[in-house]
Amino acid sequence: MEHGAQHRAAHEAFDADEARYELVISVDARRSGQYNDAEKPRMRQRIYRVLESALAQSGVARDAVHREDRGDGVLMSVPGRIPVSRLLGLWTVEVHENLREENGSLLVPLGLRVAMHVGPVRHDSRGISGRAVDLTCRLADSSVARELLDRERADLVLAVSDSLYADVVQAGGKFIDPARFAPARLALKEGAVTAWFHLPGRPAPDTGALGPRAAGGDDAPGAAGAGGAAEAAVASAEHPRGDVDGGDVDGGDVDGGDVEDREDGEDGDGSVRYTALEGDLSVHRHNVYQQPVHIGRVTGTDKGKD
Repeated sequence: MEHGAQHRAAHEAFDADEARYELVISVDARRSGQYNDAEKPRMRQRIYRVLESALAQSGVARDAVHREDRGDGVLMSVPGRIPVSRLLGLWTVEVHENLREENGSLLVPLGLRVAMHVGPVRHDSRGISGRAVDLTCRLADSSVARELLDRERADLVLAVSDSLYADVVQAGGKFIDPARFAPARLALKEGAVTAWFHLPGRPAPDTGALGPRAAGGDDAPGAAGAGGAAEAAVASAEHPRGDVDGGDVDGGDVDGGDVEDREDGEDGDGSVRYTALEGDLSVHRHNVYQQPVHIGRVTGTDKGKD
C-alpha cells in the first residue's frame, strides 16, 4: 500500500467516531408512492442521472461525495474541502437544467425536493448520522416544500436551513441570489425552525400562507398538511359554501383564537377564507337551532364558553 493510501486509511480509522462538519443534501422525489413497480426503476435512474451529471458539470468528483440510496431519493454529504457555495449555486442550477431536460419527454414530470444544511456528521460502515442529517431530511420532507412544488408546478424546490442561509446564501455569489429565497416556519418533531425556500429560475416564492407546518407526511395528494397537533398552530380553510362546526359558512361570527377574516366576495368568486392564527375555529351565521346549543370548549369546572 502506498504511503498516501496508508495515511488516508489511518486517518479514516482515527476519526471514524468523530463528527466532521459537512454539507448534507437530501433529495426526495415528488409523490414517489404513485409510481408502480415497473416505473420506479426508471424514476430512480432519472434521479441519479440528473444528480451525477450535475456533479460532473459543477466540477465535483463523484468519489468525493458520500451517497446513500433512499429508494425514492438520495442522501449525500460533501466534505468541507469542497466549497458549499458551489453546491448551492452551480450544482443546483445544473440539477434544475438536467431535470427540465429529463421532463421534456415525460407525460408525468419528475419533481425533486432538495434540502441542504451544514453541520456535524458521523460516518460509519453503514452510512452517516447526526442531527444535521435529521434536520436536512426533515426540510426536504416538509409540507412547505411539498406544497410549493405542487402549487407552483415546479420541477425543483430547494430548502436550506436558517444557519446555511445566514452563513452562505445571504452573502450571495455566483448563481446564488438571496432575494430569490423566502422564509417559512416549520413545526418539526424537535421544535419549530425557520427554513428558506427557493424555486430555481423564479422570484422568491410566496410562503406566507404555508407555515408553520409539520414536516413529513404521505406522498398522497393533500396528505402533506397532516401533521396532528403541530399543524394546529395554523388552520386555514376555504369553503365556497361549506359547513364548519355544524353551521353554514357564509361569513359571520367566529369563535376561538385570533382570526383573520376575509368576507364574502373579496376575491370576486363568492368565497370565504378564515385563517386561525391560534386556538380553535368555528364559524356560525344565519343558523336556526331547534334546541339549546353549546359553542366552544369546556375546560376545568367552568362550564361556560372557553
